[in-house]
Amino acid sequence: MKKHNKKIVAPVVITVILVLYLVIYAVMCLLSVCSMGIVGIIFALIALSGIAVSIYTLIERINEIEEGEDDDISKY
Repeated sequence: MKKHNKKIVAPVVITVILVLYLVIYAVMCLLSVCSMGIVGIIFALIALSGIAVSIYTLIERINEIEEGEDDDISKY
């Protein structure tokens, strides 16, 4: 296993957990559309946008790790 692969594991695991949580949340919002109406759809869309942002952030972090930028806070 490469040195970089070990550093990629944590961001991937956290992103998977977050995405699973947001998927469950979106499904619950869509299942409750009958009682909540359009509000449930809006909440589901917000959760889906959170999934998209999480995946985008994961891809950026993986690229940073592969370029050798181990410490994300060193830029600030």
